Amino acid sequence: MLGLENTGVIIAYVLSVGGAALCVVYGVLKWNSKD
Repeated sequence: MLGLENTGVIIAYVLSVGGAALCVVYGVLKWNSKD
């Protein structure tokens, strides 16, 4: 399923999606801030 046979692939996928989510959250928080 989605090429998730290897633990390294799963870790890379989670880090990639998690990093993207953190970037979105950071961007939204900074966008709403007037500093």
